[in-house]
Amino acid sequence: MNEQYESYHNYMGRRMREEDAKMATEKTKTDAQRSIWVTFRKEGVHLYPGADKDPALATGGWDDVSFLGIAHRHIFHFRVRIEVFHNDRDIEFIQFKRWLERLYSESTADNDEVLILNHRSCEMISDELYDKISAKYPGRFVEIEVAEDGENGCSIYYPKS
Repeated sequence: MNEQYESYHNYMGRRMREEDAKMATEKTKTDAQRSIWVTFRKEGVHLYPGADKDPALATGGWDDVSFLGIAHRHIFHFRVRIEVFHNDRDIEFIQFKRWLERLYSESTADNDEVLILNHRSCEMISDELYDKISAKYPGRFVEIEVAEDGENGCSIYYPKS
């Protein structure tokens, strides 16, 4: 029987390395930046004021986008990410999504909570939505994506304030 025995010194060194690795993993999990995200869609009509007259936009060629100067319909796609502070969802994402959807529903929201999409760019819509979110959930980072028909849009990261 040729068993190899680990010396006490080697054993203690190995155990210390194992514990250090375990502690590093736990610290990584503890220090991780946590967030939840939700998506929803909202029909809206908007326009790009002046696009029908600006020579840089109303070119008459392949890159003509003068039609943006006329009110047109989109399905705006939203993806909203917000910081949470622990794993037990201090913000429940179903409730968060329902609250966001109510902001855009005239029949269920208070008049001062309705965010109007008309005549606003995706970036403007994002900024207005951030104002509402940060008032209700202060001191958290927020990231908002707003896209026209899920095709073209913006992504804005608002750091913790």
